[in-house]
Amino acid sequence: MAGNSQRRGAIRKGGKKAPTVGSGGQRRRGLEGRGPTPKAEERPYHKAHAAAKAGERRSGGRPTGGRKAKPSSEVVAGRNSVLEALRADIPVTTMYVAGRIDSDDRVREALKIATERSLPILETPRGELDRITDGAVHQGLALQVPPYEYAHPRDLVDPEMPGIPLVVALDGITDPRNLGAIVRSVAAFGGHGVVVPARRSVGMTASAWKTSAGAAARIPVAQATNLTRALEDYRKAGFFVVGLDMDGDVELPDMELANEPLVIVVGSEGKGLSRLVRETCDQIVSVPMSSAVESLNAGIATGVTLYEVARRRRR
Repeated sequence: MAGNSQRRGAIRKGGKKAPTVGSGGQRRRGLEGRGPTPKAEERPYHKAHAAAKAGERRSGGRPTGGRKAKPSSEVVAGRNSVLEALRADIPVTTMYVAGRIDSDDRVREALKIATERSLPILETPRGELDRITDGAVHQGLALQVPPYEYAHPRDLVDPEMPGIPLVVALDGITDPRNLGAIVRSVAAFGGHGVVVPARRSVGMTASAWKTSAGAAARIPVAQATNLTRALEDYRKAGFFVVGLDMDGDVELPDMELANEPLVIVVGSEGKGLSRLVRETCDQIVSVPMSSAVESLNAGIATGVTLYEVARRRRR
């Protein structure tokens, strides 16, 4: 197998950039001892600093942190949905039960699990439950799920983490089940976290949490205000950024960057990687498939890629 310097010397098709020759370990050293980057609102010359100060003045001197308001909590409605959420151990703030509810096996099991977890259970008039669930078909049961506490992308750059750093970033993924499946695969194959954009992207909903099958309790999900900038910061910290796309420069079995700190970027099934994100990648990799199949589900493609990375690292 060729050395790292030889691999990085390859020029990608179309004259686009590739990993440069002879980094001399700079990217690995970038993972060590630089300390946390100050938040934007803590830098005097950053516009976020001025916005935070203005927010303090509007709130009578109370600091706002310069961040957007925390998203509202989510409500899960319906007997099957509530029971599945409780079985998946999704965090719950309150369980609502309609007064004089017609009990069945689902209601009894839901009440049993909620009692065992010491969750607050409120008996609620049906009219109030209609309002809480925004008119959804709740069948007398609903759960209030607290807002997910996202990490910051820089929190996933930690030299103390075991193994070679491995992060997955999502570009334009909107299905929460894909996010949950990807979080599960990251946990299964030794990854350290997932990054999602703050806008026009899926978030950690109850559905995503449930699909992760408990992995969301162990794998941090970070939210990036600007995904391209977050990827550039990862590169400065010593990571290689690899994008998944059916029109890749190399096929997955030929990817030679598996033993490097990696960010694997997954695009949406319809649009793939956005232009700016694609230009930020060090390499574009495709998963070889039968000609009878046009593309893979984003969650499946990520799982296949993470398996290959884990296999190469074990070897």
